[in-house]
Amino acid sequence: MVRIITANLNGIRSASNKGFLAWLASAGADIACVQEIKAQAADLAPAMRQPAGLESWFHHADKKGYSGVGIYSRRPPARVIAGLGLPDIDSEGRCLRLEFDAFTVISLYLPSGSSSPERQAAKFSFMERFLPRLAELAASGREIVICGDWNIAHREIDLKNWKNNQKNSGFLPEERAWLDRVFDELGWVDVYRRLYPGAGEEGYTWWSNRGQARTKNVGWRIDYQIATPGIAARACRAAVYKEQRFSDHAPLIVDYDMEP
Repeated sequence: MVRIITANLNGIRSASNKGFLAWLASAGADIACVQEIKAQAADLAPAMRQPAGLESWFHHADKKGYSGVGIYSRRPPARVIAGLGLPDIDSEGRCLRLEFDAFTVISLYLPSGSSSPERQAAKFSFMERFLPRLAELAASGREIVICGDWNIAHREIDLKNWKNNQKNSGFLPEERAWLDRVFDELGWVDVYRRLYPGAGEEGYTWWSNRGQARTKNVGWRIDYQIATPGIAARACRAAVYKEQRFSDHAPLIVDYDMEP
């Protein structure tokens, strides 16, 4: 059994202070992908680098206190690839890839477009250029799990107030149609949705900090494990961990029936 966790931390130092690393040590993760670490290499304390026997690899943003992704693993990878070879995207630290003997894991942080039209344009640019990379990965013959904050709710079932959000970033028709292409055209699998086709509110992974969104579970499902069909078929259970609050996101845990 291989347990893979993905979590947007909204700051690794903040999440650590709220107990994330202590929880991770007890969660039984073989691999944990994290996004939005908001830290440079010099900011990472030893406990952030090696929590409970896990080794770590990071791809930091150039800008301090911004973006960045990482992967923790119990086993060393055969190969580490930071970035996509696209300078403007790589400067924001949005993609880290670890290749193991049997499979590949990617930690991904797709841009948010909610703050301004300029950031929405950057998001669309990322999506346009990332789709061919997804096609290449799907055709590579390797089993791959892409974990992360995709910043898009795919279907109406994936957010509470879908009617009121159809013109908002994260649920725009163009964004949803792009995910349709990822799944239907390229053949990637939404692992959680495959396991639980009818799951609604229990699958939410993000809540606004405004009002009482988390208390009322007015959330969105925007954190995914998206996989190639072979490894997706080995997923046997998944859950969103909500007992503790480490950030405005909650960790998504998936167990795969395979050798580590």
